[in-house]
Amino acid sequence: MESPDESAARVIDAALAEDLGQGDVTSRLVIPADARFGGVMVARQDIVLAGLPFAAEVVRRVVPEARFETVATDGERVAAGAPLARLDGPARGLLTAERTALNLVQFLSGIATLTGAYVKRIEGTGAVLLDTRKTVPGLRALSKYATRMGGARNHRQRLDDGILIKDNHVAVCGGVAEAVRRARAGADGRAVEVECDTLAQVREAAEAGADILLLDNMPPPMLRDAVGIVDRRARTEASGGVSLETVRAIAETGVDFISVGRLTQSAPAVDIGLDWQVR
Repeated sequence: MESPDESAARVIDAALAEDLGQGDVTSRLVIPADARFGGVMVARQDIVLAGLPFAAEVVRRVVPEARFETVATDGERVAAGAPLARLDGPARGLLTAERTALNLVQFLSGIATLTGAYVKRIEGTGAVLLDTRKTVPGLRALSKYATRMGGARNHRQRLDDGILIKDNHVAVCGGVAEAVRRARAGADGRAVEVECDTLAQVREAAEAGADILLLDNMPPPMLRDAVGIVDRRARTEASGGVSLETVRAIAETGVDFISVGRLTQSAPAVDIGLDWQVR
């Protein structure tokens, strides 16, 4: 399984190739070769920071002689106007690296910031926030790193990382109980999770011995009923249509987990800038 550092190395290679082409024509033409740049990377809104080490790696790749001094730490809640890092080095190189470095930290901090907002909404309920596999292709390891920085727990990284019987599996297999039975026979120690759309399926899955029940698109009253039916025989995960406005009510139904696809699917990038400082 690819680590965040391995993923970052691959993504940075692709991002720099995408952005640089044959080189930064503008900086080469208008910036003297011996010019120096001193700047500060600043949060322009309240954020949960993620990706700063990867931004530092971008700078190291483009201009290894530059200094990149971190002021904040990934996972930290940072107020608008706060410095994140201080940079100093050859102006041409730093201006060339600027956009790729900012793109990474803005994107990942966006995920972490939205995740942190969800986590804050469910504080004290006992429910745990999970991410999903709804990620930008090729950016999963980094996106899930960002949700951890925001306070969530990772769900499956890949299809070989766990057993999750979805509605289409059930339809092809012929029923919840049969799907659970087949999965259990070859689980090899893995937990067996099954998606349930109805309370009848909840009862069937619990009685079949599923370890986790994914309660799909159930409103809070139905979730409470499902939790009661399960009666601690399995863990429960609410999923589908979860928003910042509804997540607290969902958490208060007694479910163990709440999974939210939009954390990695549609979190907006945050506003972070790199500002030149007069020496």
